[in-house]
Amino acid sequence: MARTPSKMLPLGTQAPDFSLKDTVTDTFMGLKDLKGRKGTVVMFICNHCPFVIHVNQGLVSVANDYIEKGIGFVAISSNDVVNYPQDSPDNMKIHAKREGYPFPYLYDETQDVAKAYDAACTPDLYVFDASLQLIYRGQLDDSRPGNGIPVTGNDLRHALDCLIENKDNSRPQKPSIGCNIKWKV
Repeated sequence: MARTPSKMLPLGTQAPDFSLKDTVTDTFMGLKDLKGRKGTVVMFICNHCPFVIHVNQGLVSVANDYIEKGIGFVAISSNDVVNYPQDSPDNMKIHAKREGYPFPYLYDETQDVAKAYDAACTPDLYVFDASLQLIYRGQLDDSRPGNGIPVTGNDLRHALDCLIENKDNSRPQKPSIGCNIKWKV
């Protein structure tokens, strides 16, 4: 397993806009359509990465807990499907249904959205406030495959709680660690 850290886009960055096809509904969705009333979580994930597989149910749990609190969630896969066919849109649809994703799972075929967000790994997580300014980027929590730490979503949950309660998040923001995005050559 490659261990690639997220690049930690500067806080305050405006969320880059996008319009991508949701693999479950076969409809195009844009950031403005997916934006939550209080904030928005943008996640770069994929089907086959062991780091994402390890945290999938944690991502689902956090989303289920916070969607009702006004937070929008969207997952995006930007991997090269020619060399990684397990990440194809058809397989994304199957994966999203099997995992019970309560959020859209979009396919970034051109990889332009991943580049706009400076995404580096899967999972790579970003939290934007109601005006789509970046307030958190980094890890879900300290759990990694094989390290024995349970998946809790503590880091993401804390960031979302601070956002909802209009408090400063003074905790250090740690980069996510995962497989590198599979860039086209």
